Amino acid sequence: MNAFIPGPRTQVAATASGPLNGQRFAVKDLIDVAGVTTGGGNPDWLASHTAARAHAPCVDALLAAGATLDGKTITDELAYSLEGENHHYGTPLNSRWPRALPGGSSSGSASAVASGDVEFALGTDTGGSVRVPAAFCGLFGMRPSHDAISLEGVLPFAPCFDTVGWFARSIDVLAAVGDVLLPAAPSAASASASPMRLTRVAEAFAARARNEPDDAARLTTLAQSLGARTSLDVFAGEEARWLACYQAVQDLEIDVSLGDWIRSARPRFGPSIAPRFARLDTLDRQQAESWRAVLRELRSTLDTLFETEQTVLMMPTTPVALLPKDATSDAIGRFYEDSLTMNSIAAFGGLPQITLPFTDEVDRPLALSLIGARGSDRALLTLARDLYSRHASANSQ
Repeated sequence: MNAFIPGPRTQVAATASGPLNGQRFAVKDLIDVAGVTTGGGNPDWLASHTAARAHAPCVDALLAAGATLDGKTITDELAYSLEGENHHYGTPLNSRWPRALPGGSSSGSASAVASGDVEFALGTDTGGSVRVPAAFCGLFGMRPSHDAISLEGVLPFAPCFDTVGWFARSIDVLAAVGDVLLPAAPSAASASASPMRLTRVAEAFAARARNEPDDAARLTTLAQSLGARTSLDVFAGEEARWLACYQAVQDLEIDVSLGDWIRSARPRFGPSIAPRFARLDTLDRQQAESWRAVLRELRSTLDTLFETEQTVLMMPTTPVALLPKDATSDAIGRFYEDSLTMNSIAAFGGLPQITLPFTDEVDRPLALSLIGARGSDRALLTLARDLYSRHASANSQ
């Protein structure tokens, strides 16, 4: 499957008994495992760093819940990709749709789960690096609220957007991992009993329709059947502004996290990754800093939209069903622009987003996402499990 980093499989036994007894999991090679050097998908990063002295807290929590670590997985170089290719270590297999890329940058983790090598896997998600591979590989995927799960022991990329997420082949396993990793839910006394209101993100469905109108129609019908019978314009005609803001702030964050090392180590990046990091050489920091004010404005807009935890947005997870392995640079570029724009909703708001996988009669992935209010992670998981179970039951009759 080419899902795992080269060398002997990293394995760590559970440290206690708990709700994840018997479950095997893998960890993206941006997340520390004691005694193993976190390689970040780049051989020069690997060579210039030393073995982690401790597990990342998210790994510790899973081991203490009874799960067994069974491998570290390939990542796109230093997380700067949504495709799933790695020039140095190869491309993890999309086992269900081998003609297509697995999606990145948590490509190896998605591949390991999709192939059945492990029951679940940790990834990271900044601009879609769990959400995209979950959709492409037909998996359940969770990007939690920002700061819901500690980023200690995780190689930073763009920390104001970075999160630790995970993949599973079943909604029950996805939820079980969430029970271990997520903060405790509000008490019954403070939690609202009002039902969640599902609303479609009109621009995201329109983006899918520009690329694949038949799939967009299927996804719209599916969303309506799940309860999202109304729609709204989140971007209010300013998609280009949201994208420019995301890219500018991400570049600033990358420069702080990785810029000094890149300038001193002059690492070998693959041909598709090198131009992305080269943008740091021409970064106008003063101009880019001005976008932080725009970020605060857009975040405020989202805060208003999600002023109650009952609001849930639904949209296609990706603007295309798959990216073929021979996709042109133009096709990848369009995919990036649409994906980063769609994914900026959760990134800007620090919001949880869950990918739900569906397929249709032509055996291509169809994935819808649920986006909830910041901190509503557990309620969103409960809703996702309920919606998916009802859909599965209805389609089995």
